[in-house]
Amino acid sequence: MRYLALACDYDGTLAEDGTVSEQTIEALQRFRASGRRLIMVTGRELDDLKRVFSQLNLFDRVVAENGALIYNPANGEERLLGDSPPAGLLDGLAKRGVHPVSVGRVIVATWEPHQAAALEAIHECGLEYQVIFNKGAVMLLPSGINKAVGLKAALKELGLSTHNTVAVGDAENANALLAACEVGVAVCNALPTLKEHADVVTENARGAGVAELCNRLLDSDLRELEPKLGRWDIEIGQLPDERKISVHAYGRRLLLCGTSGSGKSTFTSGFVERVAAKGYQFCLIDPEGDYAGFADAIVLGD
Repeated sequence: MRYLALACDYDGTLAEDGTVSEQTIEALQRFRASGRRLIMVTGRELDDLKRVFSQLNLFDRVVAENGALIYNPANGEERLLGDSPPAGLLDGLAKRGVHPVSVGRVIVATWEPHQAAALEAIHECGLEYQVIFNKGAVMLLPSGINKAVGLKAALKELGLSTHNTVAVGDAENANALLAACEVGVAVCNALPTLKEHADVVTENARGAGVAELCNRLLDSDLRELEPKLGRWDIEIGQLPDERKISVHAYGRRLLLCGTSGSGKSTFTSGFVERVAAKGYQFCLIDPEGDYAGFADAIVLGD
């Protein structure tokens, strides 16, 4: 089993008009019964999410507030990845007539066309904040917090990697989420720009699309998508005509041969650095101990 976790957006992905269908719930239950993990990744505030969706216990973690809050439904624990919004920011929004404004543990949210006023308020306060859009919603968050950051924090708690994970979403705030995961999926009702960058687009919309994805994961572990995952390939060189030579990052075995002094060590150092930089594990069998000091390796034996 390669894909051990599914990260799902809520509105427009799992839910339609705030409601998740019984068919989608059943698909999520089958997925979790297989031993895999479910993670919800949403821009909603946690209290609001609890009001509209009573089955959060289906999920191993909930990443709320667009990545700023990690919630464990099993024990009710919450972890914030940012600070509470400063009063000066809220005052600045009120002064500019921004309404409505929703304030979470970390996130501050409003709606278009208030993005310009929001940027003015951020600038006035001298804050290192960012503005993230979500189908008309305007979300204000500390710099560096997004759905991908929140998911990585949740996966670390579960002992998993983004390379074990498939993510599915529908709006512009899911771009970073899909890019971070081994497979990024857009439901067919997603924004065109998200579908353009996704590895695969479902045939069905919203919750039916998520159920379709769950079934594909259970049936084939998405083996049929292997040829489409070239964005994770590791470059190893180029041909005389400057065409690049790359190796698929997952499940490959390489044998490197050559005479002493032919550059094997130089090649290998660069290659494993690129593998590590993309977050993959590697096993390097080295009879001469040339890589005992490699920063990203655990050395066994001598």
